[in-house]
Amino acid sequence: MMYPIWNRITACIYKSDKSYGVKKDGLVNICIGTSANNSHHFLTHRTTVVRHSKNLQEFRFFVDGKLIKRRFVKDGQLKKIIKGFNLKGEQ
Repeated sequence: MMYPIWNRITACIYKSDKSYGVKKDGLVNICIGTSANNSHHFLTHRTTVVRHSKNLQEFRFFVDGKLIKRRFVKDGQLKKIIKGFNLKGEQ
């Protein structure tokens, strides 16, 4: 099974990294406080991927619904900008 998004987590409670794959849309809610029972929403981050064609994928990273970073993978190469794609009003 192919996962275009791969999350690697490093935390002080683990002896080594933990990781998992995401196919299209990964949503993470971060809570803070003193325990699982006494925690409060801090932020939400989301990573998405859209396949525009066989050789072009678009990856987006959001924090609390705001687009923070966007990258393309075209023909296996990472690209910052692809001609014809406009950020204005997109989410």
